[in-house]
Amino acid sequence: MTRVPISLIGPDADYSDKTVKGKVVRIGRLVSLASDNNLLKTVIQEEDSPPNASAQNPSINVVLFGGLAKDFNQAVNQGDVVVASGFTVGRSPTVHKDKLHPFNLLLSGDEARVYMISHVSRATKAPKYTYSGLDALKAGSVVNAYGVVVFFKQPFKSRGTDLCSTLKITDQSNQRIACSVFGEKLENHPKVFQVGDIVRLHRFKVQFFNSSMTLVNTFGFSVLAFDGAEGGSMEPRTSSRSFHLDQEDRRTVEELRSWAAGQALLPPTPTTPLSAAQPKAYFDLTCQLLAKAPIDSTCTLLRVWDGTRCAHTLLKVTVEPDATEGPSSFSEARERLIANILVYDNHVELAGQLKPGDFLRIYNLRAIPGSSKVPGHASSHQQEEEEVDHLAFHLHGGTAYGRGIRVLPENSPDVQEMKRVMEAVPDEDDFSELNDSQLLEVWSTPPESAGESVVSRSCGHDTRTVTLSDLKRSDPGLVHHVRVQLRSYEPHRLHQALKLYCSKCTSMEDVPNDELVARLFSEASEDPAPCSPPAWALSGRVAIPGERPAPPTRAVGVHLSTHPVTQLFSFFFHAAGSTLEETRRLAAGYQNVVPVRSSGGHMALLDLSAPFLFRGLKRYFGCKRCSEAAVREPVCAEGLEPIDEKVLAEALGVQLLQFVLLMKLELQDASDRLDVFLWRDAESFFGVSAEDAAANQEAQNSIRQTMASLCPAGGSTGTSGSRVYTAQSGCSFTDMLQEY
Repeated sequence: MTRVPISLIGPDADYSDKTVKGKVVRIGRLVSLASDNNLLKTVIQEEDSPPNASAQNPSINVVLFGGLAKDFNQAVNQGDVVVASGFTVGRSPTVHKDKLHPFNLLLSGDEARVYMISHVSRATKAPKYTYSGLDALKAGSVVNAYGVVVFFKQPFKSRGTDLCSTLKITDQSNQRIACSVFGEKLENHPKVFQVGDIVRLHRFKVQFFNSSMTLVNTFGFSVLAFDGAEGGSMEPRTSSRSFHLDQEDRRTVEELRSWAAGQALLPPTPTTPLSAAQPKAYFDLTCQLLAKAPIDSTCTLLRVWDGTRCAHTLLKVTVEPDATEGPSSFSEARERLIANILVYDNHVELAGQLKPGDFLRIYNLRAIPGSSKVPGHASSHQQEEEEVDHLAFHLHGGTAYGRGIRVLPENSPDVQEMKRVMEAVPDEDDFSELNDSQLLEVWSTPPESAGESVVSRSCGHDTRTVTLSDLKRSDPGLVHHVRVQLRSYEPHRLHQALKLYCSKCTSMEDVPNDELVARLFSEASEDPAPCSPPAWALSGRVAIPGERPAPPTRAVGVHLSTHPVTQLFSFFFHAAGSTLEETRRLAAGYQNVVPVRSSGGHMALLDLSAPFLFRGLKRYFGCKRCSEAAVREPVCAEGLEPIDEKVLAEALGVQLLQFVLLMKLELQDASDRLDVFLWRDAESFFGVSAEDAAANQEAQNSIRQTMASLCPAGGSTGTSGSRVYTAQSGCSFTDMLQEY
């Protein structure tokens, strides 16, 4: 983590791996927004700055939300020195009034942290923790201790309801002590990533077990974990939002780091990249999950990469596309970098909780040569002979040797290093992950025939024109120009050409039809239970406009944001008892309408097959795979432009889907025929956006007129008409087509 001076805080920077340090000079009142949400505003200034700090030593407002605000209010005093991380930056609406920094630090969510470096007590000094050496433990006592991890297991199910983590730690005494941590919640267990990490244990009981001392957690325990490398980050890994960390703690961690380095306790290479994986070896792998699929009840397939290419031919595992979470196929270039990992038994449950895009560390992974046996997949004798040299990766069941899977935070140094390797891989187009097989998966329109085009147009450049036959025989990746006739296209119905694309998981799907959306509204209306608004919303009723010139038909309940800016532009509309048609009428008079339903007495979004947002005639959909939908108030800084669909989607935890156009064209010249998909450049081709085409009749007519001129339904056949296109060679179905 890198410290950023307050004076350099601005709006256009990435602060995911940055910290800000300052002295607390003012603490506001804790405001309760709801039963489980709080807000607190404090002011910090650069340490060693005078109270009337000038622009050279500025102060900045820090706004804390949720449990972090409550913990800060209880633990921090004016005069304390704190370090903040995991923050975002927003414009300060009070800059002209308080003359402080023009931006605020905003701390909310699981990544936000505040560390107290030095503490000023309200009354008496906070009690100083006393730490025991591992050679001075006495059975029955409750102690605090530091140690270097020499062995660990990821949390696993115990015989009861708890998860259990086991560690073995040591210190300068060279005593090795086992530690057990029991707890129902995974997030409360030690966040140990590798041997050599340093842990700080508070309130652990010493027990005598199997002729040796053991540490077991007691009520109110806490564990901080630190990177064990010399010069590593001093930011602790913990689920606790408030803890004490002073100079004495920092000194202890540094001393243990130096001592461990001299004892060679840290492995020279914590993990092995795919490029260095060797047959018959067990190794730890840091990687990113791209997709996963269940094989059977005892096995799950994980498709991962780390930016490097394995030197050995890897086992291919085929699964049904419908069973895959994440992209079901990738470009040829990406496939060469992907490893298929089969995880078994007790690891299947954790694998089910993983999401494509997660960064993982897989411990005790085994590279098995010549293995083509996949549960539930029969292979022929010929296939087994062909794959005798193929390398397979297996994560066997059990927890021996620390075997398991851990999700790593994105700011982990190992993840940052891996991302640098990934970024060095040649860039691919944003849409390159969708190849021909995936386009065929979403292509469900039956073929429709049409007459040949007789429209011709000259080409304004000097690139040589080739025949379709030459194009299909050329090397992949080259760009050619062809003079062809548009023989037919699909679909003729424009709504079938509109698709929804997710930029995160690269999936593509049909736009839900009105019949499905109307049914979802109908299902929402079946629950007549009242919908309790959150504390940040005002409730009321709005009349639904009738068909002109008829008066309003009836009124429905709405919930408006109390934010002075947001309130002008959006409200949450309770969909109970309302139809899709009524929602359309309501949206015509308001900029942002979010339909909600009642779920357990609270507001919840409708199923994401329905639009999560209406803006006039436009509707916006979310990705079911990538969204973590929850009704929250959109945050909009005062003085900025009104919120749009992207701000609302982010606030609601919805991964926004993008409208795209997808058409299949049959091209022909004297030498051959070629089927192509037009979609990446479709908006340039037609001169209209897919989003406009979804809601605007004029845009729809423009597309129809373009296709009618290229391929008239009643056009003459046998006439020599053509157009010149540029196309990319290397596949039967090209996903790049541009008219000149």
